[in-house]
Amino acid sequence: MNLDSKIYVAGHRGLVGSALMRGLHARGYRNLLARTHAELDLTNQAAVQAFFAAEKPEYVLLAAAKVGGIHANNIYPAEFIHQNLAIQTNVIHEAWRNDVKRLLFLGSSCIYPKDCPQPIKEEYLLTGELEPTNRPYALAKIAGLEMCWSYNRQYGSRYITVMPTNLYGPNDNFDLNTSHVLPALIRKMHEAKVANADEVVVWGTGTPMREFLYSDDMANACLHLLEQPEGQLESLFSDVHPPLVNVGCGTDLTIRELAELIRQIVGFSGKLVFDTTKPDGTMRKLLDVNKMTQLGWQASTSMRDGITMAYQTYLKGGV
Repeated sequence: MNLDSKIYVAGHRGLVGSALMRGLHARGYRNLLARTHAELDLTNQAAVQAFFAAEKPEYVLLAAAKVGGIHANNIYPAEFIHQNLAIQTNVIHEAWRNDVKRLLFLGSSCIYPKDCPQPIKEEYLLTGELEPTNRPYALAKIAGLEMCWSYNRQYGSRYITVMPTNLYGPNDNFDLNTSHVLPALIRKMHEAKVANADEVVVWGTGTPMREFLYSDDMANACLHLLEQPEGQLESLFSDVHPPLVNVGCGTDLTIRELAELIRQIVGFSGKLVFDTTKPDGTMRKLLDVNKMTQLGWQASTSMRDGITMAYQTYLKGGV
């Protein structure tokens, strides 16, 4: 890419997309395309077709998706699989029809089997059963990955799929009904602090281990990939292995440790109560990030610094 390349960021207002926009602006890219959902419904095939035909982006970063935590995945499974399949199908196909030079598709670490060996290598994909609590979402993301690989093999396109670990940061979702665990705990701790509550209830046993990555680190990893010369990424484009790269920080912590760290940062002085009647989800999800390390990238934001910044964005209204 050069600084004048026409780059379309799908889902630019979300946690992932807004981080990509910040990263692109910081690097000096000046020809960026973005559309709100009201301006362009990516589940509408005709609308996506018209947009690509009119704008002809050279590069596409596909960050648009319906996302949520365990509760949202349990309540809205049909929306999770339908909307994500529709968005991916429309954008990837139109990218091919309009000769996009390179597309980067954002997936999720939930694509991997629930009982994977740790840390999770890219080749563990489709080697076991998925976690039931987010199976529809995971299957949609696997389909997006398979679609990118299929177009690469049949048409010679250069589409990359990035599977980030659990993300957090500016423009996160702090709705307690639909959010992931980290932003939900930030909100719970803050509201308990303001209310002088004695305790905060945390879902599950607190024993599952999770890896978290600050969203701006994730964006830097994605842009690092897009800026690589063609030869550096040749190993991703084969008939044998999908064009898949894990993105994470390489370390994890328990949900109990996470809750305690957030409690300290927010300044909540009450106790933590773990509701063991609620589901834990997968017991551990730590990504093997050797591919990204070999390509010259690693995460730079510590958990304490990242959560502190995330809390400040929550206090400012979530952005």
